[in-house]
Amino acid sequence: MEIQIKNLSSQVVFKECSQKYKIFRDVYAKGLLGLEIRNIDSSDGDRIHKIVLSEKEICYKSTERDNRETCIFIPGAIWNFKELAKRILAAGNEDVGYKIINAIKKYENYDSVSYNIGGRVFNFEHSYVMGILNITPDSFSDGGRYIDKQEAVRHAFQMCGDGADIIDIGGESTRPGSLPVSVEDELERVVPVIEAILKENDKVVISVDTNKSRVADEALKAGALIINDISGMTFDRDIASVVAKHNAAVVLMHIKGAPENMQNNPQYSDLINEIYDFLHEQAEVARKHNIKNIIIDPGIGFGKTVENNFEILKRLEDFKTLGYPVLAGVSRKTFLGKTFNLDVDKRDEVTAITEALAIKNGAKIIRTHNVKLGKQAAILAGNMS
Repeated sequence: MEIQIKNLSSQVVFKECSQKYKIFRDVYAKGLLGLEIRNIDSSDGDRIHKIVLSEKEICYKSTERDNRETCIFIPGAIWNFKELAKRILAAGNEDVGYKIINAIKKYENYDSVSYNIGGRVFNFEHSYVMGILNITPDSFSDGGRYIDKQEAVRHAFQMCGDGADIIDIGGESTRPGSLPVSVEDELERVVPVIEAILKENDKVVISVDTNKSRVADEALKAGALIINDISGMTFDRDIASVVAKHNAAVVLMHIKGAPENMQNNPQYSDLINEIYDFLHEQAEVARKHNIKNIIIDPGIGFGKTVENNFEILKRLEDFKTLGYPVLAGVSRKTFLGKTFNLDVDKRDEVTAITEALAIKNGAKIIRTHNVKLGKQAAILAGNMS
């Protein structure tokens, strides 16, 4: 069962919900929200449906999976959903009632989440900038540019000077069509750079972009504080135990397929719900391992079409109910190049504009190549909130 609060004043959201639940047009109103309960047992769904209707309120139901499970959609405001939770609890269905209360709490508190990462407090009332440092010969944008350790370290401190709050180091390209590298190659690229950066300044917050548990372990031993896993801890399931052992933070990203095949005609029956449910499931895995600082990434560009990527950007707010800060990575990506007919080295300005929009729509971290422009985008979006 997944519970999600959606903003019905978004035309994209309303269109999706109207198709699924046959919502009347007069429900579409500025500021109106919708509480969706997906994949709930049909008997529980029927009881909730009756509770809502008994108060002469609107409730929609969509039955799936051979009538064993159903989806419920209730338009209203937060106070409506709180009252519904109370009535469900009073009716004896504590599991659903408390889950609705928890979902509302996460949605309401999304902008006040804070994490302590390596002694630094990240207060997500504000947005932060993660600078990309690729120690690879074949990354799509800057492959080979920072393969030399000294050049990598120099660039890391340049990004810090430009305003980067986190340096994200990657030793394996995950561009479309790329193949995995060995653990040994990835370690040889990443660990010496971590050590060199922290030797010069041990206050730098370092994230490592890896999906391998051994690389994660050695990187965290070397002083990294965050593991950024494009697979959301599914390619190597031991990575959750490693992150927990080091009391590190984790970025859980959604990907459809693997880098070598992810752009081979990706298709979704329900894009946002599929991403949401995956991130919810993997966040629960992280929580069961006692990982406290969880960041989620819907995976723009990873098994997504151009249209998919823009829909995710429009609907970042839909991920608030998960309760974890959202990271958006749009920097220099192909969907921007295709949209504006720009080569990869000409995409920084449109990247910054897109990053500002992502922050305006709920992103709390932007992962970017051009930190100076990314920082300006964050300040601009913050001042417009």
